[in-house]
Order: sequence, then structure tokens, then C-alpha cells
Amino acid sequence: MSSGKNLRIALVQMQVGSDKKVNLKHAEDLIRATVAKNKPDLVCLPEFFNAPYETHLFATYAETIPDGETCKFLSTLAKELKVQLVGGSIPEKDGKNLYNTCTFWSAKGELLSKHRKVHLFDVDIPNIVTYKESAALSYGKHLSYADVTSGVKAGFGICFDIQFPEMWIKYREIGCNLMIIPSAFPLKYGDLWWELYLRARAVDTQSFVTMISPARDVNGNYVAHGYTMMIDPFGKVIASAKEGEEVVVIDLDFSLVEKARKEVKLFEMRRPDLFELTVKSGQTF
Repeated sequence: MSSGKNLRIALVQMQVGSDKKVNLKHAEDLIRATVAKNKPDLVCLPEFFNAPYETHLFATYAETIPDGETCKFLSTLAKELKVQLVGGSIPEKDGKNLYNTCTFWSAKGELLSKHRKVHLFDVDIPNIVTYKESAALSYGKHLSYADVTSGVKAGFGICFDIQFPEMWIKYREIGCNLMIIPSAFPLKYGDLWWELYLRARAVDTQSFVTMISPARDVNGNYVAHGYTMMIDPFGKVIASAKEGEEVVVIDLDFSLVEKARKEVKLFEMRRPDLFELTVKSGQTF
């Protein structure tokens, strides 16, 4: 583990197919190779890294957390490799409800945080894209965050969550300086909004912000944008993948967060006498 406020992070933009076991084995191979070569402190997988991103299949692939097949895989691998893992997201089964859920695992294989997607993506544009997550999934009700290492606290979201700035501003208020968002962003809007939202949330919160996408598969029923990206606290793109499968490894220096927040004292100049944000249901972990 890196000391102080430096963190080496690996962002895994992987191809995802229809066979869960093949997807898990592929993720394992990529993680093992990355850890052996780059020795990251934290490895992040994309949204729905173990299953196709298709609403009618969510129930088929859904698992319980933390005792399902994918969680056991993530826990075991994190412990063996002594690396922290953000398990992208998976379809989670909890009683009669299904969720789109991101898990965060310690280097000892412990589940440290679980984020259920708060904002579900419902869109109907005739002859272009029709997608209704709420037809298959339940809404998450909590913000989720965890300490990654000394001086680094991560706030978690999934894909559409990034488009709601109040969520990320609240993360900043509770001390987060790294925002992690597994995201199978639709190709239709990727060129327009992907980098825009990432840079906006980085500037809003003066934090490092990343979205981790599956690799683009133009033959799939749902085509993700790709372009896994890391933005610094000043809103600068400091690392980016392309469309295909790729692992991006980058060293983050969190003194840059301190520098950004000292140069422009954004949160000290806010007007709590006029408005404030209140979380009504607390955090998951």
C-alpha cells in the first residue's frame, strides 16, 4: 500500500460477454497481470463486468451480496493479491428486489462498502435508444463511501449517478476526495457528455473523479462508450483509454486536491444561510 496521500490506481476497461464464468475469468486474468506488472493499490472494474447490460437478463445473472459467486471471487482475489478492489457493478438480488450494485473490497478480502445505484436510467428516444432500468431494478437509497488509505476517502456512484451534482457535492462535504463511478455510458451520449460530466464533477468537488467503462462492443445489444477516464481536481484529463479493451494505470498525488481547494476556497464561499444539502437516509457503510 502506498504511504501518505499517494495512490496507484488501475482502471480496467474490459470486454464483457454473455457467459458469467468467462467474464470472471477474464477479469481475473486482467487483474493478475496488472497487479504483477504495475503493483497498484486499488483496481477498479467497470459497470456490469460479469453480465450483459440488458434489463431482461438482470434477474438471470443476479446474485446475493456478499455470499454470491462474484463477491466470493472478488473477496478471494483481493485477499490473495493483497490489493483493494472496486468490483465494478453487478446485478444484486435482495429478496424480491434487484439492484445495480458496486462493491468495494479491502486487501484482506473484506467488504468495506456497497453502493446501490441511486438514479436509474430511463430513456425513450424513438428509433435511437429505449432503455428503462426501473422496469427491472429498484432504486438505491443511500450514499456510500469508504476510506481507501490514509487521507483518501472515496465516494461511490454508478453511471447515471454522475449526472446529479448534489450527490457529489454531498460526498465532498463528508470528506471525499476521490469519486469512483463504474459506468456503461450509452454510446449515443458518450461523445457529448462523458468527458463533460467527469470534468464538471471534478471541478464541483475539487476531487479526483473517474468513470470506468466496459470496452466498446459494436456487435452488442447495448453499446458502451468506452473511454475510461481519470480527471484531476482542476478538471484536467490526466488519463484516458480508447474504445477497446485497455487497463489504465495512474499515480494520484492527493496534494493536488489540497492545492485546488486552497487556491479556490469553493466550499468556504458557499451560502449555507441560503441553502444546504441534507441526506435523508444516511450511508450504506
